[in-house]
Amino acid sequence: MDIISHGLYGGAGFYKKGKKIFWLAFFIGMLPDFLSFGIFWLDTFLGFHPRPNWQAGPPAMSSIPEYVGMLYNFTHSLVIFLVVFLIILAIRKKPLWLLIPWGIHILIDIPSHSSAFFPTPFLWPLSNFHFEGIGWGNPIIFVPNLIILGIIYTIIFYRKNSKNKIISKK
Repeated sequence: MDIISHGLYGGAGFYKKGKKIFWLAFFIGMLPDFLSFGIFWLDTFLGFHPRPNWQAGPPAMSSIPEYVGMLYNFTHSLVIFLVVFLIILAIRKKPLWLLIPWGIHILIDIPSHSSAFFPTPFLWPLSNFHFEGIGWGNPIIFVPNLIILGIIYTIIFYRKNSKNKIISKK
């Protein structure tokens, strides 16, 4: 899925907690991609690595450094997510729910990535198995994604505005 959609899905579950928590959840929803591709884009921007050619679709894997794949495996693994979640739970003695957007990111990526370009390694490091999904840029995925996000945020804003109207009438 695209990075902004990941942020919007991540933030949606935390909008009632206030703007600061919403934006933190939004960022955490995007973090798996920032920690792999974001570093790569910074690397290319700073001139440390040539920019891949995206004109004809996803670039050749040989044009992307190996560290991107390693970071992608780590940040897109449900196994790693669960280990981190459980370690933090053991330390804090209560769940850190703000990590949930990371897990949602992975779950959304499983069916919306194909093996043609960065399939989601959700069982890594236990297995390299991946689901043969449909790339998120395909209209069959992208358009419903926009519709679902539109519905979610329409509901959020409707509920927020109806509560504000009820409060202002008192």
